[in-house]
Amino acid sequence: MNAVPQKVLIADDDAVNRDVLCELLQPEYTVLLAKNGAQALERATRHVPDLVLLDVMMPDMSGYDVLRRLRATPATAHVSVIFISGLDRPEDEAAGLKMGASDYITKPFNATVVLARVALHLQLVRQRRMLEHLANVDGLTELANRRRFDEVYAVEWQRARRTGEQLSLALLDIDCFKQFNDLYGHPAGDRALRAVARAAAAQMRRPADLAARYGGEELVLLMPDTDASQAGHVANAIREAVALAGIAHAGSSAAAWLTVSIGGATFLPDSGEPAAALFEAADAHLYKAKQAGRNRVVWRG
Repeated sequence: MNAVPQKVLIADDDAVNRDVLCELLQPEYTVLLAKNGAQALERATRHVPDLVLLDVMMPDMSGYDVLRRLRATPATAHVSVIFISGLDRPEDEAAGLKMGASDYITKPFNATVVLARVALHLQLVRQRRMLEHLANVDGLTELANRRRFDEVYAVEWQRARRTGEQLSLALLDIDCFKQFNDLYGHPAGDRALRAVARAAAAQMRRPADLAARYGGEELVLLMPDTDASQAGHVANAIREAVALAGIAHAGSSAAAWLTVSIGGATFLPDSGEPAAALFEAADAHLYKAKQAGRNRVVWRG
C-alpha cells in the first residue's frame, strides 16, 4: 500500500514558504503547489491529495474559506488539512480545529516539527484507508463484500439511469456446494470458493466492473455499460475457467469436477423498473440455469 508516494498539497502565497516546504517534503512525498486559494481548490479537486498544508492568511480567499469549500465538496470532504499560520493565539488555533482542520502549525515553522506532524497525519490517513478497505472486503475470497456491492450497485443504477447506458448483473452459484463440503470438508470448500473467486475476478477487467461475494457460495457480478452479449461472454469465460481448474467433485450431479451456474440480466435502468428488478431477473435466470442441469449460463437480454 506504500508503493505509491502519498500526495501533499502546499497552499501558501509566500513563494519562500512554498519552496522550503517543498524541499523538506519532496524526498518522501509527491508535492503539489498552489499560491492562492483558487489554485488550492482546483488542485485539491483534480488530484485529491492525502494531506493539505494550508496557509490561513492568503489574498482573495483565506485558508478558512478554502477549508469550508474542501469540506463542502464530496471528493475532498475527508482530505486532512494542517493549517500553517503566523497567528499564534490559542483562539485562532481553536477556530481552525473547530472548522475541521487536523492540526495547526505556527510560523516560523520548525522543519523537524513539520516533518513529524506530516508523517503522523499521513500515517493516520493510511490507517483509515486500510480500515475502509477491510470494511469493504470479504475476508475469505478477498472480493468486495455484500455491503460494498450494495453501495456500488446503487451508484451504478442511478448513473445508468442518467446516461441511458445498459447495466448487466449476474449471480453465480457453485453447483452442489453443500455436497462438496460434506464430501471433502469445509477447509476444502473454502479453497474451492477462493478458486472460483479468483476466476471471477480475473475476468472482471475493467475498472468499473465488480465481483463480490453476496453470501455463502454465491457471487454477484456487476458490469456497467455492458450489453447482454458482452456480459454473457464474460460469464461464460468464468464458467469455463472454473471447469478447467479441474477441482474434483464426486458429489456433483453436473460433472465430475467443480462447476458453477450463472444467471444474468441486462437492463436499461431508464425504462422505469426499480433497482431491485435487475437483481430479481438475474436470480430468476440463475434458477433456470440450475433447473436446466447446472454448469451453464442463462441470460436475459
